[in-house]
Formats: sequence, C-alpha cells, structure tokens
Amino acid sequence: MVKLYDGGVYLVNGREIVQEGDEAKVKALTGKETDKDQARQGTMAYQIIKAHNTSDDMENLRLRFDALTSHDITFVGIIQTAKASGMTEFPIPYVLTNCHNSLCAVGGTINEDDHMFGLSACKKYGGIFVPPHIAVIHQYMRETMAGCGKMILGSDSHTRYGALGTMAVGEGGGELVKQLLRDTYDVAFPGVVGVYLDGKVNPGVGPQDIAIAIIGKVFRCGYVKNKVMEFVGPGISGMTTDFRNGVDVMTTETTCWTSIWRTDEDTKAFLAAHGREEAYRELNPADVAYYDGMVYVDLSTVKPMIALPFHPSNAYEIDELNANLGDILRTVEAEAAKLSGDKAHLSLTDKIVDGKLMVQQGIIAGCAGGNYTNVMEAAHILEGRSCGSDVFNLSVYPSSQPVYMELVRNGAVATLMGAGAALKTAFCGPCFGAGDTPSNNGLSIRHTTRNFPNREGSKPGVGQMSAVALMDARSIAATAANGGILTPATAVADGYQVPEYHFDDTVYRNRIYQGYQAGDSSKELVYGPNIKDWPEMGALTENILLKVCSKIMDAVTTTDELIPSGETSSYRSNPLGLAEFALSRRDPEYVGRSKEVDKIEKARMGGTCPCQADPELEKVFDKIRTIPGSENVKASETEIGSMIYAVKPGDGSAREQAASCQRVLGGLANIAREYATKRYRSNVMNWGMIPFQMAEEPDAFQVGSYIYVPGIRAALDRGMKQIKAYVIGDQVKELNLYIADMTEDEKKIVKAGCLINYNRNRA
Repeated sequence: MVKLYDGGVYLVNGREIVQEGDEAKVKALTGKETDKDQARQGTMAYQIIKAHNTSDDMENLRLRFDALTSHDITFVGIIQTAKASGMTEFPIPYVLTNCHNSLCAVGGTINEDDHMFGLSACKKYGGIFVPPHIAVIHQYMRETMAGCGKMILGSDSHTRYGALGTMAVGEGGGELVKQLLRDTYDVAFPGVVGVYLDGKVNPGVGPQDIAIAIIGKVFRCGYVKNKVMEFVGPGISGMTTDFRNGVDVMTTETTCWTSIWRTDEDTKAFLAAHGREEAYRELNPADVAYYDGMVYVDLSTVKPMIALPFHPSNAYEIDELNANLGDILRTVEAEAAKLSGDKAHLSLTDKIVDGKLMVQQGIIAGCAGGNYTNVMEAAHILEGRSCGSDVFNLSVYPSSQPVYMELVRNGAVATLMGAGAALKTAFCGPCFGAGDTPSNNGLSIRHTTRNFPNREGSKPGVGQMSAVALMDARSIAATAANGGILTPATAVADGYQVPEYHFDDTVYRNRIYQGYQAGDSSKELVYGPNIKDWPEMGALTENILLKVCSKIMDAVTTTDELIPSGETSSYRSNPLGLAEFALSRRDPEYVGRSKEVDKIEKARMGGTCPCQADPELEKVFDKIRTIPGSENVKASETEIGSMIYAVKPGDGSAREQAASCQRVLGGLANIAREYATKRYRSNVMNWGMIPFQMAEEPDAFQVGSYIYVPGIRAALDRGMKQIKAYVIGDQVKELNLYIADMTEDEKKIVKAGCLINYNRNRA
C-alpha cells in the first residue's frame, strides 16, 4: 500500500504521523506547544541545506556543493564552457567517469577522443578520472565520495546518494560550470515531503519494485515535483544500504529535486566496508519535524512490479498484469500507435502465448540494477537453471569492477554464465539506447532507470520500434529461469540471504587518475577533431520575433525526444553536429525550419537587414508596426529566433543538450503550459532562451507562425507575471504569456544570450 496524505504533516519522534490541524495531538505526544516554523527546520533536508547555503536567507538559497560528477556525454561541454568563462582549476573534487560512450563502437575515434580530453582536463585542472568500463558514475560516487551530511552536484539526472546521507542533485552542465567558477546554485527553498517506510520487504521483492510502486503513485499528480523526498520510518532499518541505494536512485523518476534518508548502523557499516567510516554520522529528523506532504509505504504489501512502456509510472503488479494481459497490453499498443504515427508498429498482445506473456530480452544493469545485492539475488534464482536457447536472452552489467570482482570470487558470475547470461562490464548504455537494442517489435524487461519511448535505441522514423518494461532483477531472473515467460520472483523466493560484500579497491588504485589539487596549468588539453567550441550567441534585444518551428501537444515531452540519446551521443562534443538530431524522433522537420530562421538572425547580426534575407518579413514588420507602442520598431534591431511549443517539456535526463541544441540552431524561447523539471528549465535559461509559459490552449498559432514579444528585457526587470505577445498573421492576435520566478543572475544570463556570454561580460 502506498498512501499520499492530503496537506502537511508532523512527524513526531520519528514514528508518529500527525496531520496538520491536529496540533493538539502533537502537544499530547511531546508535552510542548507546536511551532510550525520551528518544525520545518526539523527535517534532515533543512539542516543539510543550511550547512551549504552561503546566504543568510534560507528562503532564497545560494548553495555550494562538496563535489561534482559528470560522465562522458556531458563533461566535454561543461569543461569547454567553464574554460571559455575563465576557469583555471577545479576548485572542488570533480569526478569524470566514462560509462556512457565507453564502447567506442560508433563514430570512429570520436568517443575515445573525448575520454582523452577528459584525462587531459583532469591533469590540467586537477580532477579525478575514471576510465571506461571501471565503474558507472553513480556507483563510483557511492563507493568513494558520498557521505552523511554532504551535497553533491552531478550532470546526470540520476545523481542520487540519499541512502548514504548525501543530498545529491542532477542538473544541466551550466549549473556545474557555476560551481567550477566558484559561483553558487541559486534556488528557492524547496518543499520537503516525507516518505515513511513501514513494515518489512517480502522475499522476492526488490528495490525496483518499491520504487515503481512509489513512482506510480506520485508522478502523475506531481506530488513531489521539485521537492525533497525525505525517507524516514522504521522500515528503513529492515533494508541493507545497498538495497536502499536501488530505491533511492529511482526517485529521479518522480521529478523530485533530491532525496535524503535516515542513516543508521547499516549505513555506517556500508561506509566502513568501503574504507570511509569517517564519512558516517547519524541523520534523523528532529523530535518534531514538519513535512509539506507524506508518502506512506507499507513495505509488506509491495509485490513484484512492472512499469510498462513508456514511462516508469506506468506501474502494475506483475500478478495484476498476468491476470489482465489483453486489456492492459492493448492500452500500451494504443499509446505506441499514437507515438509512432504510421511510421512504425509495436504489438504486445501477439506475445501472449497460452495465456502468458513471453518477453524477448532481459537486462540487469547500471546504477539501479547492477548493484551487488541485485546481481547476487539474480544469480541465486538462476542457479542450476537455464535461460533457454530460444529468443529470450539475458545480459548482466555489474555496476563497478570492485562489484564484478566480488561476484567472481563468490561464484555468482559462473552461476550466471552457466545459466546462459552474458556478463558485461560497467556501462550505462542499456539505460539510454547505446547497448542491447532489442529486435524490432521486441519487448525487453530491464532493471535500469528508464523506459521512455525509443530510449532503448529503436528508430520509429525508419520503421523500427521496440519497447522496455522496467522490473526488478529478481523477477527478471525468475522470468529468465522460466524461458522468458513473465514471472514474479515471489514464485521462486526461498528466503535467500545475500552474503556479506567485501570491497576491494585494487582496480581503483591501479587505474583511476587521482588529480584533485594536483593540477598543472602548463598541461595542454587534448582535442580530437570532433571537439568543437560553442558557436557565438548574441545578446537579447529589447524586442524579439519568434517563429514557431515545432508544436508538440503530447502530455509530456521528454528530454530524449528533444535530443535523442543512444548513438547520437557520439556527437555530444560537437554542438552543431549533435544539434542535427534535435527532435529527430518527434518532429524531423524541426532542424530544417530552425536553420532557416537562424540564417536570418545571423544575417541580421552581420549587418544585413532581416527583410533582405527574407522578404516575407517585410509584411510581418508592417503588421508589427500597427501594434500600439511598436510603430517605430526596426527589423535590424529585433532579434529573430526559433521557438518550440510543448505542453510539458523536460521530463527525464539532465543533459543540457536538450536545450543547447535548440540554442545553437537559433532557438530563442520555449512556450509551455509548465516545465516538467527544474533542471530542464535551468538548462533553457543557462543557454540564453526564455522559458515562457501560457495558461491558454495554443490555438492562436501553428508551426510557421510568427510571435512578436515587445519589451522583453524590460519585462524581465519589472515583472514577468503578464507579458503581452502578438501572433502576426492576416490579423494580429494577442497572447498572454508569463515567466515563473527567475533569480537576478538568471535574468542577466538570458539577457547576455547564454551563460558563456554572461561570464565573459563579468570578466
């Protein structure tokens, strides 16, 4: 059972949940009058945030983090941006891992060139470099960097180390650049929602089952959106820390800002086993702590779960799915048809054989699935069994070489191999479409983090479509042991206890470059031919003209739709090269439309009147001059850019390329009903685009329409709640736009045209 409380609650003595409005009960339990403001300060989140806030204002935070981390899809762009902004060293520990494009299988030398760039940057600026195949980003941070009371910022959305007492935040690269320049991460104090874990997990139920149950309850209603999820309650102590890590990493899929867990002796034992007992301290909420909401989870009622395509919140109990296969799978088929149009086809009901669902592939991998506990449980279930010699296949990716070494020593690897599983190195590819793409029309079950449309690597635009359902490693192993027939692990659970883990960091000592505080400024960065500088971007003008280049009416638009992952990521260090793939799986005409607009703006910046570059604009500006107050507007002084409308863009990855690709193609703004995540909206602003919002339906404009926004710079200064804009057609139609709160620095960044320009101006 997962229950959401209406309104705020008090947690008393870590055990009693009391709804706001029943302060008399709080007094009866404590013998004291209740002070709500004081109780707000009783959360673990408040205390950690306060310790990292450089401002005296706890409502408007200016945070500095203890460490940073990035992987090889993001670190080149971050370092290039920071270098262009004046960075001379890494002022705090910065870990560069190589776990996303580590196969070096696509694009010639491109991937390894970026790895060499990362190593050279660590030598020059003083960083920590984790070579390919050694560890996935978040496992390395858990093993070596996370600690109680810390805050860590990462350029990957699954930066979550709450189960180790660390508030970790996944953000776009621009926010890491600010930390590298000794600036701050500025954000209003977030809401804090408690997650009360009660009861005990049943045999056969794993962390992914608990995570999917929670995500299924909170995602669609936005219960924890941009808030802190604070895990409390007695159920925590019934889980090992390795198990907790598997739940914690999935909190990203709720759209929360970050997470934090109560710590205990098992947390201490985990850190001690990794040689870092000094990183432990006990974290608990105060005797009275106030939360903006509460998620109550009775762990004893959670059963093996499955998140069907195309989102982790599409949650069902496996037993429930098996009892209603046809009805439920037809809803997924309908969604697939909507997503792909007439370009590709996905059928699931044809996989029902004798009343049971046959899947084609299983994957256990990455920061969610590849943990020691998960792989050991899977190996135990498969001991003496076979995955079979038919279509179904199973791959297992341990999350780090130390985990792999322990699995070898205790025989789990031999057990898995004997059952027919393929054992592979630490790699994040199955999570974002760069490894193990299923066959066309195939269904893969995965203990990874996401199952968004086409994130597994298929290409509907050329007739390919497959799909992923998320499951726990235990049920994936049970399914493998049943030849690919969907099977919950409770059907084979026997009370197995995972052997104690012994961490051996020999490979880390032998292979990882430890350069923090040992940078040598005389060293040169090593550039491959695909590593390109960011193109010049102009400052925001007082009046702007937007051309609508895509209009997406889906309920949610993920960052993977804005810029697909997978093989396209080989071009992540080439801004213009990567931008060619923007919206390629959702609106293939977008890039061409945006380029045409960008040509006009580049001509304007070069001194050519836009109306000469595009005669159509003469009529547009004639219409603009009929608007009161705009009679003297000059085309030569009006920035022209492309624009995307999406209902709710930005769910998913923290990759800044979802915004930067729009910008380098000439993007100037987005209009949305709301933004799915803070991190995507931050990326939009850091790349100099305006995050407009609009409450009304976008009926007044279509792809190809022009929208004129006068006085935008002044609007950023005087107030952004009501901004007049105009659709320019045969008739001039008024729009009511607004912009949600921005910090003063964010306003300056947008005015400057991007974060790089802003930092150059300061220098």
